[in-house]
Amino acid sequence: MHFALKTVAAAGIALTMASAFAQKGETVKIALIDPQTGLMGPVGLNQLRSWQFFAEKFSQSNPAGVKFEVVGFDNKLSPAESLNNFKAALDQGVRYIAQGNGSSVAGALVDAVNKHNERNPGKEVVFLNYAAVDPDLTNSKCSYWHFRFDADTSMKMEAMTTFMKDQPDVKKVYLLNQNYSHGQQVAKFAKENLARKRPDIQIVGEDLHPLAQVRDFAPYIAKIKASGADTVITGNWGSDLALMVKAANEGGYNGKFFTYYTGVTGTPSALGTGGEGRVYQVSYQHYNMGGQMGQWTAEFQKRYKDDMYTGAIPLAYQAVSEAMAKAKSTDPVKVAAAMEGLKFKGFNGEVEVRKLDHQLQQPLFMTVWSKTDAKNPYSPENTGMTLKPVKEFPSFIASTPTSCQMKRP
Repeated sequence: MHFALKTVAAAGIALTMASAFAQKGETVKIALIDPQTGLMGPVGLNQLRSWQFFAEKFSQSNPAGVKFEVVGFDNKLSPAESLNNFKAALDQGVRYIAQGNGSSVAGALVDAVNKHNERNPGKEVVFLNYAAVDPDLTNSKCSYWHFRFDADTSMKMEAMTTFMKDQPDVKKVYLLNQNYSHGQQVAKFAKENLARKRPDIQIVGEDLHPLAQVRDFAPYIAKIKASGADTVITGNWGSDLALMVKAANEGGYNGKFFTYYTGVTGTPSALGTGGEGRVYQVSYQHYNMGGQMGQWTAEFQKRYKDDMYTGAIPLAYQAVSEAMAKAKSTDPVKVAAAMEGLKFKGFNGEVEVRKLDHQLQQPLFMTVWSKTDAKNPYSPENTGMTLKPVKEFPSFIASTPTSCQMKRP
C-alpha cells in the first residue's frame, strides 16, 4: 500500500510537471490578416515577411520553448473581407491573430474577437495589434483580448508636438490625412496639442482624402502652397504618403513634413534625395538602432532585398513568448492574463504592457531624412539617405491617459 501511494504521488507530480511545461515544443499558429494585393499590398507583403522572419528567429529561442508559425490572409484592406479571413483562421484552429494596416479593420476584428470569445468558452482568441493606431482601440473600444504593440496616434502626436514646439520656424501648419479613423485622429490631436504647446501656430488648411484611392496628389500640394503653410502634418502611410511626397517634390513645395510613416515601403524611393532635412518621422524605432535590431535589419535586407521597419512585430513575439513562459501555457486565456502589466527590455528600451488598456508603453524617436554617414549608415531602398535620430523621448513623455473600462473574463 505504501509503495502504491508513493507511485500515485510520483505519477501526480509527473503529471503536474508535464502540465506546467506543456507549452514546450508546441507550435503556436498566428494568422496575419492584412492586405497583400492592391495599392497597399507592398506594405502588407513586407509585414507578412517580417512576421515570418521573426517567427523563425523566435522559434529558435524564446523563454516558453514554443515554435511559431504564421499563416497569411489577404484582407484587401476591407473590414468585411477581414471577418471572412477571421472565420477561415478559426477553421484552421488558430488562436492568435495579428493585424496592423487600417484601424477600421482593427475595430471590426476587435468586435469579432469579443463576440467569438463570449460565445465559445475554451476556444478564445487573442488579437495582437502591431500597427493599427486609433487611440479608441485602447480607450472607448478597449478589449481584454486586444493588445497593441505600436504607439497610438495620440502618443506619437504628443512626442511630435513636444519636438515641434521648440522649432521657431514652424508657424503655419497644414493638416493632410487619410479619411478614416487614424487620419481623423491625427488631425484632431495635432490641433489639440499645438493649441496647448504652441498657441501661436496657425492651422492654415485641413483636408481628408479617401484611403488608398488617390493617385495624383498635385491638387492637394497646390492647395498647401497657396495656403502659405511652412509645415505639413500627415499620418498618411503606404502609397498615400509615397505619392504625396512625390507630388511635393514635383510641385516644388519646400516646407517641412512631420510624418508617422516615412520609412514604410515606397516612401523612401519617392523622396529620393529630396526633402533632406525637411521630412521628419516619429516612431518607436529607426533604421540605425544598432545591437540586435541592427543585426536583424541587416539580415532581413540581405534575405528579401527589402527593409524591415516594423519593430512592433518582434516586441509582440517577445511579449507573447514571455507571457507563455510565465503562464506555463499557450492557452490564450492564461496568456492574456500573463501579458497584463508585463515589463521587459525591448530593442528600443524598457517597455510595459499597461494593464489598464493593454497599450504598450515605450520610448519614441524623432528622426529626419538625411544623407547616410558613418554613424547612420543604413540606406532604405538604396536611396543613399536614411532617417537620422535627432531626439529620443522616454516612455513617460509620450504616454497618454486612457479612459478604458476593461471588462475582464
